[in-house]
Amino acid sequence: METPTNPAKEKYLIIRFSSIGDIVLTTPVVRALRAAKPEAEIHFLVKKEYRSILESNPYITQIHTFQKGDQEVLKELKNLNFNCIIDLQKNVNSRKVSRFLGVPRYSFPKLNIRKWFLVYLKINSLPPLHIVDRYARAIAPLSVELDQKGLDFFIREEELQFCDTLPTPFRDRFVAIALGANHKTKQIPYHQLQHLCSLLHLPIILLGGKDVLRMGEQLAAQNPNQILNLCGCINLHQSAAVIKRSHCLVTPDTGLMHIGAALRTPMAVIWGNTVPELGMYPYNPGQDAVPVRNFEIASLSCRPCSKLGYKKCPLGHFRCMERINMEEVAYFINQI
Repeated sequence: METPTNPAKEKYLIIRFSSIGDIVLTTPVVRALRAAKPEAEIHFLVKKEYRSILESNPYITQIHTFQKGDQEVLKELKNLNFNCIIDLQKNVNSRKVSRFLGVPRYSFPKLNIRKWFLVYLKINSLPPLHIVDRYARAIAPLSVELDQKGLDFFIREEELQFCDTLPTPFRDRFVAIALGANHKTKQIPYHQLQHLCSLLHLPIILLGGKDVLRMGEQLAAQNPNQILNLCGCINLHQSAAVIKRSHCLVTPDTGLMHIGAALRTPMAVIWGNTVPELGMYPYNPGQDAVPVRNFEIASLSCRPCSKLGYKKCPLGHFRCMERINMEEVAYFINQI
C-alpha cells in the first residue's frame, strides 16, 4: 500500500534504476536527506525488479517503479510537483525523466572519462573517493551532508527468523560464500571455491541465484555435513539474513558485497577483473571496525579490463581469479 502524499510538503525524487549493489549504495543519501528534512516526502524511482530492496526502508515515503518508455509513471510523477530531482543514475533515461518533470536536477561526478583511462590506458587519475562520497555532491546544493554512518539494508523480522529454520549446524558460527556475479569475470571459479571450502574450519552456506544452482549443488556434494547450498532457493532478503548472522562473508565484487557492508559483516572480498580504485569497494566509514580484507592480484598489467565485466576473460587466462591464494583467504577467515 502506497503512502499518500501531501501537496503542501516539500518533495524530493531520487533516481537510481538498478542494480542491487548500486541501489544499496544510495541509502546514505536517503538517510541524510530524511535527517535534514524530516517533514519532507522522499520518493524513489527504481526498476520494478529492484523494488524489494527499498520496501522496508523507513526513510522513503513512496517507491515508484519505471521501465523505459513508461509514460504513465512519468505522468504520475509530473503531478506530484517535486521540488527537485536527485539523480544518482545519471544516464540517458534518468535525464529524460528529469527533462519531462521539468524541475531542478542535482547529480554527481560520474568520472567516466577517468574510468576509461584507468581501464584502457592503466592511468589512474580517479580521486581516492568512494562513489557514496561522490553522491554527496548531489545533495550539497540542498545543504545536506552525509552522516558517515555507512550503508543501510533493512531486513524484516520474518526474514531474520528464516535462519532459525536452517539445519542446526548452520544456524550459528558459519561462513557465507556468494557464488554468483552479474559478469563471469567477477565470479570466483569453481575449483577455487572447492579449494577454499576444503580449508575452512566452520560450516559453510552457499548463496546465489538460480544461475549458480548447479555449482552450489556440486560444491555441497563434496561435504554435505559442512556445506549447505541455498543458491536459487531463497530470496534476496533471506540471503541478507544469512549474511547478517554469518561469521564472515566471502564474496566477489557484487551486490551481496554491498549488503555485507551495510550489515557490518566481516568480509573477504575476492577481486577479479575490477579493482577497488574504481570506487565501489565495501563502504564502512565511521563505524566500529569490522575485519574486511580485499584479495586481488594487483600486479597484473591487464587489470582492470573493465569497469563492469565480461562473459569470459578477454585474454583467455583469467589470472586475476586463478592466482588468488585461497590459503591466505582461508587463514584470514579462520583467524577472525
